[in-house]
Amino acid sequence: MKKFLNLMATNRSFFLFIFLIAMFLVFSFVIPEFSTIYNILNMTKYGVEIGLLAFAETLIIISGGGGIDLSIGSILSLSAMVIGVLAGRLGMNIVLASILGLIAGGLCGAVNGFFVSFLRMPPLIVTLSTMYVYDSLALLIAVDKWGNPMPVSNFPYGYFFIGQQTYFNIPFQVIAIFIPLALILHFLLSKTTFGRYLFATGNSEVVARFSNVPVKKIKFSVYVIGGFLAGLAALIMTSRIASARPDLGAGLNLQAITIAVLGGTNIMGGEGSILGTLMAIVVITALYNGLQLAGISSIWQVGTLGIILIGSAIANIILSRKYSSVE
Repeated sequence: MKKFLNLMATNRSFFLFIFLIAMFLVFSFVIPEFSTIYNILNMTKYGVEIGLLAFAETLIIISGGGGIDLSIGSILSLSAMVIGVLAGRLGMNIVLASILGLIAGGLCGAVNGFFVSFLRMPPLIVTLSTMYVYDSLALLIAVDKWGNPMPVSNFPYGYFFIGQQTYFNIPFQVIAIFIPLALILHFLLSKTTFGRYLFATGNSEVVARFSNVPVKKIKFSVYVIGGFLAGLAALIMTSRIASARPDLGAGLNLQAITIAVLGGTNIMGGEGSILGTLMAIVVITALYNGLQLAGISSIWQVGTLGIILIGSAIANIILSRKYSSVE
């Protein structure tokens, strides 16, 4: 038992796995339809967009130096409107419009990265500022010919394949986009020079520089990757809901940060994993799904996320103090 508790205290992914099983058992007992195969497979599609944003925040926070991106939800909104306006209003080919939407996300991330890495401005101030800028741009390009910011919904039918198609009841975006990206990012962090450089930068920029780590390029690159992931999330979300709105990413920035931290990413940098974040995504997605099936108000759903975060942190502290010394 002591070794089990020690593993829970030292391994956030294992801790979340045990928590997920406990939560699954409770919801299955209270809500019989929660544990059906259909519901389990169907709920996965709702974790893709926020999951991509959480992966972005994981990389950025690991980079240290107060690394954070408060504009990630706004980048999603702006990328969504770029795709929507180009394809829905201007009639551009949907493939080209989607590519330009992804590029827009990457460019927004590059702007953040430039100010943070090369001008050495505080990430909190930079991304708080660009959050407002990107939100304003999303509203600006959403304005129709009558001067009103309007959503765009007249996408070509083939576009909905990305966010609505399923194979054996498994959403296409989970099979073809989310899982492959999770594997790629896990490999990037754990098996490549980039990953070693990123953790070194997050642990100590001074030591990393003396070790010939290209700190500025590393910090710049994670913001660009983050922007690209936000653009990809925008593409999937607009396809899934068949609409592009300038407020699609509202509130998702804080949720993404919360999930990354819940997954074991150290807010001070230098520590975190894609596996831990992935487990946190599964936990939060299942939690929201269970609360919705139970008819719990959305207000309480958001509050529950905060309770889960602080509760897991307290549990980890208690377990670490009691059992971390057990071999």
